[in-house]
Amino acid sequence: MTEEQTLAYVRAVAAVVGLPLDDEQIARVAVHLQRTAGLAATLEDVPLEPHDEPAELFCPAPFDQPR
Repeated sequence: MTEEQTLAYVRAVAAVVGLPLDDEQIARVAVHLQRTAGLAATLEDVPLEPHDEPAELFCPAPFDQPR
C-alpha cells in the first residue's frame, strides 16, 4: 500500500472500531503499520517447509487437579 492508502485505511478502521484518533496519531499508526507490513513481506519470501517450524500442541490441564 502507498502512504496515502495506509493513512486512509487507518482512518477507516479507527472510525469503524470507534477510536477517536487525531491526525498525528493516525500518522504514527500508519508508519507502524507500513513497517510491520514490510517485515511480513520479508518473512513471506523465506521458503519454509512444515518441518521448519512445528506447531506446539496445547493440552489444557483437567479442572479437577489440585493447585
